Amino acid sequence: MFENLLYQPAAELLSDDIAGGKLPQALLFFGPPLSGKLTAALETARVLSCSQSPCGTWQCTCPSCLKHKSLVSSGLLLAGSRDCSLEIAASAQTLRSAARQNASYITAARYLFVRSVRKLTNRFSQVLWEGDEKISKIAAITSVIEELLEEADPQRPLQDISALEKTVENLLSQCIKLESAFMYDSIPVSHIRKASAWARLTASEGKRVLIFEHADRMQDSVKNALLKILEEPPADAFFILTAERKNAVLPTILSRVRTYGFSERTADQQKEVIQRIFHEDGIGSVGAYLNGFLPVGSEDIEKAAFDFTDTLHHNDVPDIDALVKKMKNFEPRIILSLFFNFVLAAVKEQSQRMPDSLTYRDRIADAVKRSYEDITVYNQSPVAAMESLAYAFLEEAVSP
Repeated sequence: MFENLLYQPAAELLSDDIAGGKLPQALLFFGPPLSGKLTAALETARVLSCSQSPCGTWQCTCPSCLKHKSLVSSGLLLAGSRDCSLEIAASAQTLRSAARQNASYITAARYLFVRSVRKLTNRFSQVLWEGDEKISKIAAITSVIEELLEEADPQRPLQDISALEKTVENLLSQCIKLESAFMYDSIPVSHIRKASAWARLTASEGKRVLIFEHADRMQDSVKNALLKILEEPPADAFFILTAERKNAVLPTILSRVRTYGFSERTADQQKEVIQRIFHEDGIGSVGAYLNGFLPVGSEDIEKAAFDFTDTLHHNDVPDIDALVKKMKNFEPRIILSLFFNFVLAAVKEQSQRMPDSLTYRDRIADAVKRSYEDITVYNQSPVAAMESLAYAFLEEAVSP
């Protein structure tokens, strides 16, 4: 039970609570990014639905566990924003390497890759998106992804290397397309309401488990809708929330969940996590390892952001077309997040030498947020959004 959750005391606490029948219906896993919160949530869902006794081992082959291991269980619902593309790319490399070497861990590598893809696609379940105007466009992509995933399924014979390479590359392309075009920053309130209705249906097998990531980033309307479910949770339904900051979760929600803390792993522990999961000799943190799969290096993103702000600081207009091209059109979307975070860091550094620096920084931060939403929410082209951001900088420079 929780064999894949490394160096987190929460693993033992969860195991004891499940084994002792003391696990409540609402849980909160909180702690820093990449500390295993989603891994723990998915494992909790699998163990709760296992049909064997005693239950819980990762090697269990009961029908429910096999579905949960491939993340295709009808009793699992996953929602919340997440940058999935780097984990997918890292898992793809692990699978390709294992296949080329005919490595002993090839089955584990196949599960790793399939799960990394479905951590993305499960957020676009028909349950959550039914009636949304975007559903037909989303379905067009997810149906292609699911067809391709059938070829990578660990329960099927492994493709030859050439065919596998093609399948993996196509999946990577489709996943970036899905994440860039349709991933949201905060769970829409409609998703909470639809999830609530789904949770009240009778489960065909096992338990119904609903996982909501980033409960600390939810809008007020979403928090209130979630609170209504937690006040009277349906029978046989479990709710698992994740958050980076426990104190940012609504106090009334905190009063209705049992909390499990996750901590930052040491450098040596993170190296072992990389080796155990991705079968690579880890250098640095898990985050740094995953960032190595960006199509643009993080140092290049940082330099581009600082050059962008420095050019504007001198009242010149950057070459936006060249910038967007260099940033690979800001796909996957995490490149956009990193770029804007570096822009804000550059603005903070520059503003320290300016009078009324806090007002200036606040205004620029608002402009950055608008540009981010223009791209991610309103589907404006990166070139147009970056041009608007540039002019916002210049207007601030000449404003009294």
